[in-house]
Amino acid sequence: MRKKLLPGLIHRLPQNALSRTMGKITASRFSRLAIQSYIRHYKIDASIVEKPVHEYRTLKEFFTRRLKPGARPIAPGEEVIVSPVDGTVSQLGDIREGTLIQAKGKGFSVAELLGGSEEKAKRYYGGKFITIYLSPRDYHRIHMPVTGRLQRFSYLPGRLYPVNQLGVEYVDRLFARNERIVTYIETEDKGELALVKVGALFVGSVKVCYNAATTNVKRGRYTEGEISGFPVCEKGEELGWFEFGSTVILLFESGEIEWEPGVGCGSSLLMGQKLAQLKASE
Repeated sequence: MRKKLLPGLIHRLPQNALSRTMGKITASRFSRLAIQSYIRHYKIDASIVEKPVHEYRTLKEFFTRRLKPGARPIAPGEEVIVSPVDGTVSQLGDIREGTLIQAKGKGFSVAELLGGSEEKAKRYYGGKFITIYLSPRDYHRIHMPVTGRLQRFSYLPGRLYPVNQLGVEYVDRLFARNERIVTYIETEDKGELALVKVGALFVGSVKVCYNAATTNVKRGRYTEGEISGFPVCEKGEELGWFEFGSTVILLFESGEIEWEPGVGCGSSLLMGQKLAQLKASE
């Protein structure tokens, strides 16, 4: 019965409106009363949070908390790629025939994920990808996985299906249908990377540090453009944040990437830990 009812319910929910409402609730001054319960329920380590818990004025403010300096060491090495977020690896692998894996028996195309542009998508054919899910207990700031120059961005309006196991199982092409912001990063030795920040049900919005782009706005329109000044950002530097749990997808142009041993489906990651590196030259 559950399998028959859930797909229909997921599609019928007023996802965007519910998410905007959740954003308002968590930003209200009364929501601060729920912070301690939130910490206990999700077993959050408050000792590494940037400020004393009582200084957070709302649940949203606590949810988007920064951490104390040194709480997330950044793995050194120019050839090393680090995790941009805390989270769990949902999928990873090669980009074959322009397709990424969502789950067993489910896939979606790079072109769909990047807004329908084959020209943009072709750069990643033969490359690699990794999908990282952030649960409500995770640290929700997003950081640079490499040192690189911020080139372009795209805001792609869409639905806000849940991105947990329920959504992955029941919603075809989930990550190519949800709202998302894509940041394109140019590097000296790893080619171009696309860092895709995917919105989800109850995610008030996705924010980035380099401009005012945000998700889940009424009558949102597709937007793309160059990033002012093409700034160079260091590995580990903050790039944006989620206002509640969601997903990050990294696309690598080069296939010359080796995953760190132990990184695979179901692996838990901390921001800054070694994710992969360039293959050694033969």
